[in-house]
Amino acid sequence: MIFALIGAALIGLSLGLLGSGGSILTVPVLVYLVGESEKLAITESLAIVGCISLFGLWPYARRGLVDWRRFALFGLPGMLGTLLGSSLSQHLSGRAQLSVFAVVMLLAAVMMFRPTKAEPAEPQAYSAASTALQGIGVGALTGLVGVGGGFLIVPALVLLGRLPMRYAVGTSLAIISLNSLTGFAKHLHLTSEPLHWPLIGLFAALGIVGSYAGSQLGTRFNNTELRRGFGVFLVCMGLYVLYMNGLR
Repeated sequence: MIFALIGAALIGLSLGLLGSGGSILTVPVLVYLVGESEKLAITESLAIVGCISLFGLWPYARRGLVDWRRFALFGLPGMLGTLLGSSLSQHLSGRAQLSVFAVVMLLAAVMMFRPTKAEPAEPQAYSAASTALQGIGVGALTGLVGVGGGFLIVPALVLLGRLPMRYAVGTSLAIISLNSLTGFAKHLHLTSEPLHWPLIGLFAALGIVGSYAGSQLGTRFNNTELRRGFGVFLVCMGLYVLYMNGLR
């Protein structure tokens, strides 16, 4: 259990540092270290990541590093996508959901490794329609495989939306909070297994502490190095989940 608790702190650290990575850690930790079923882990992960992101958002909002218009254009359509993905999830087995989850992680890693143009100092002009479509797509994935979507939201905001990394992290946390809590409400209605609320509370509390530490560390590291390092992490986790899922 000690490794699971360490994992809970790392979930928050990742969210606070990069605005992503929470569910990438949460689902495997709950399945492989705690022993939860795939379906239950996916539902619980949405509650845990949603709570951590909501609290982790505060330091960025206080410093004015959340693009609220982008949040509305990306996040609100994302709620519709999340509800759609959650409805589709009942037609997939837990193993199938984890497999999709792992493949998406590997695809996200490719995005992290892609070279980027010089990062702008301030938010740039963007297409409202394109931003809304991106939100719907990420929201659908959130509902389908129980992820907050930050590992796709951040690349979308930075690479497609030309949003500076320092704004993308805070904006991503706001969107993750909305997507995760929307997905959790839908999954809660669909899940027949009773949730382990003390476990959710413990993971959320440890993750919140980790998220504050991550937000402080984020001011000390080069964003490009962090992004590439996170890409390596995505590859390792994606391959691990595929391997473990094949053994189950």
